[in-house]
Amino acid sequence: MNVQESINKFIKDSKRVLKVSRKPDGKEYLELAKISALGVVIIGGIGYIIVCLGHVIGI
Repeated sequence: MNVQESINKFIKDSKRVLKVSRKPDGKEYLELAKISALGVVIIGGIGYIIVCLGHVIGI
């Protein structure tokens, strides 16, 4: 597959994705925001615990 064929395939696939995608409604957007925020809090909490354990151990 040459460069021109790769570009044409990418453009074709991008058009297909844009055709079937839609804008989320308010309820769906709020749900995604809550899930994302929960993920950030969980990852941040894990990082905080690791840093605290590192200070206690003396690393």
